[in-house]
Amino acid sequence: MAYTPPETNAPQSAKSEKIIPHHKVKRAKVEAVNKAEKRSLYAARKKIHPKRATGTFRTIKWWVMAVTLSIYYFSPWIRWDRGPGIPNQAILVDITNSRFYFFFIEIWPQEVYYITGLMILAAIGLFLVTSTAGRIWCGYTCPQTVWVDLFLVVERFFEGDRNARIKLDKAPWSTSKLAKRVAKHAVWIVIAVCTGGAWVFYMNDAPTLIMDLYHFDAPLTTYFWICLLTATTYLLGGFAREQVCTYMCPWPRIQGVMMDEETLSVMYRHDRGEPRAPHKKGDSWDGRGDCVQCRQCVVVCPAGIDIRDGMQLECIQCSLCIDACDEVMEKIGRPKGLIAYDSLANFDRRAEKEPEKIRIIRPRTLLYTILMILIGGYMLHGLMHRADLEVNILRDRNPLFVTLSSGDIRNGYTVKILNKSHDIRKFTLSVTGLDHFDMRVEGVTEHTADGLPIIEVNRDRLRSVKVYLAVPKEDLTDDSLDITFIAKDMTSDSISENSTTFKGPKK
Repeated sequence: MAYTPPETNAPQSAKSEKIIPHHKVKRAKVEAVNKAEKRSLYAARKKIHPKRATGTFRTIKWWVMAVTLSIYYFSPWIRWDRGPGIPNQAILVDITNSRFYFFFIEIWPQEVYYITGLMILAAIGLFLVTSTAGRIWCGYTCPQTVWVDLFLVVERFFEGDRNARIKLDKAPWSTSKLAKRVAKHAVWIVIAVCTGGAWVFYMNDAPTLIMDLYHFDAPLTTYFWICLLTATTYLLGGFAREQVCTYMCPWPRIQGVMMDEETLSVMYRHDRGEPRAPHKKGDSWDGRGDCVQCRQCVVVCPAGIDIRDGMQLECIQCSLCIDACDEVMEKIGRPKGLIAYDSLANFDRRAEKEPEKIRIIRPRTLLYTILMILIGGYMLHGLMHRADLEVNILRDRNPLFVTLSSGDIRNGYTVKILNKSHDIRKFTLSVTGLDHFDMRVEGVTEHTADGLPIIEVNRDRLRSVKVYLAVPKEDLTDDSLDITFIAKDMTSDSISENSTTFKGPKK
């Protein structure tokens, strides 16, 4: 179900006589920049000057902006003690050592499936939010929305609100205009640099990197990424703005799949607002709608749309039109909510004189919730019970075996022991499946009383050793024998068993 506004927006009486608008309502002479019937893939951008809105949803957006930006800018500076020799940055993508640290969680390259799981959880979470409350992600927490809001704050500070900015754009260049533009762009660039700098701090130890940057000792790749992210933030937040949401982002074109008639979205309640027309103080409201054609919903919209045209892909559902409309309704003494979060199903219910409903729990939302619980629970169980020891055995394939001068057959193996704990550990290495054999480990001089080699592995490190097994030729009953390497922690019960083969000449 989609709403198509009627061609006639005002009663005949409003067309036949001059109407004096309500004295408390300021009417804007503005048309929506983005309209469906005028949409073109190659249209030149028309600059939008959104007016500053006030109200409940604008306040929520201020708080969301403050929280999200604080998390982004300050998270790299949070410390988390993991022991000596290990990075103490709480959130760190350690590319050099192939690690991802997130507080008490440490992800190794072999555990990339956890990253995949997080991405799947994020996607399903976005589906759940969209099916429940429409594009609430786009309107409140999308980085593009947050940074555009921040850039608009700077723009309003130096150039004024909507009318002042429009006037300044049309004014000839002067010292005052140049000073305002230079100051605005200078602050934009500072914000963009901070944004790019904060991103690279997630890849390196933040206190160390900031000193290296200050003394110009940081790697060239770091400066490259800062410059690249600075440029993209500056261009997308300062100039492209709504163009990113309309043309670059795929989400507006696919989010409809997650929505249904019960999904809450920012909507103009045309069944209450039509027919629309200016209203004179003291006139009756009989035979007309509550919309007074003030167009305040249009002037506050950062996407440049008219919400009264119905649901549109350009709408990011920032809810600022709700604040603007509620303010007007309060001034003219009409109930708030002409523009509000509503569902298509409620339009049908009101038409049938049925009570309105908000149905959050539906088969669609239940499915997404169950999937999130299952995937999240499986990942949590894996993290809580994952082993702190991993051993891999790689048998030499060229040559498969070597015949020694004594007649014994020797195979070579590369044993990789991964110590995921934050303590130095010692492991014994033994072999089962062979009756008589001689084992030699390169670089290992320490052995147990039974003659087993002792391999020491540093904390949070992988150690690779070369192991040679020599077996008397007469003990080989086949050209391939199944054997098992057993690595055992000397201070705990942690054991890793790995099967492989011992190769010999064909019988």
